[in-house]
Amino acid sequence: MKFLYIVTKGAGDPTGASLPLHMAANGSLEVGQEVAIIFAGDGAEVVLADNAETMQGVGVPSVKELLAKLADHQVPVYV
Repeated sequence: MKFLYIVTKGAGDPTGASLPLHMAANGSLEVGQEVAIIFAGDGAEVVLADNAETMQGVGVPSVKELLAKLADHQVPVYV
């Protein structure tokens, strides 16, 4: 199965921005599904400056950790 996760929340809502990344990295990939990520609208803030390094949502791994896992699995990312 293929999934496209869209991140539309930015640095002002780290939990909202982390949820699609968490579902992709620790959900879909874990069960062998093919995924891709789109950062759209405010979600593009995640990849600007050092936002990805410092963002930490509530109850989810850090954005840095999630993006590293997605990169390890060569998940396509579009901005």
